[in-house]
Amino acid sequence: MTPEHFLPYLNKMFRVPGWPHALTLETVDIRRTEEWEKQKLPRQPFTLIFSGPPQQVLREGFHPLQVEDGPSFDLYVIPIHTVPRDRQNYQAAFN
Repeated sequence: MTPEHFLPYLNKMFRVPGWPHALTLETVDIRRTEEWEKQKLPRQPFTLIFSGPPQQVLREGFHPLQVEDGPSFDLYVIPIHTVPRDRQNYQAAFN
């Protein structure tokens, strides 16, 4: 997968089967790579940042995330430290 797979879904809702809340794709963070790294890396590293409600945190692990009116992606999602109290952020990293 590449960042381009996810860019059309920025600010879209993602549903996790069996979990009552939705996640919103907030950012597709594309890491800048040095020229020497490009020869060694199998793909462009990037991270997806999702945001969800602050209560009932989604557990770390593989989850099928279904884009509202779109495709489904099986992603390893990790809750991350979130300073604002009005949401909980999550990341899915692609190295």
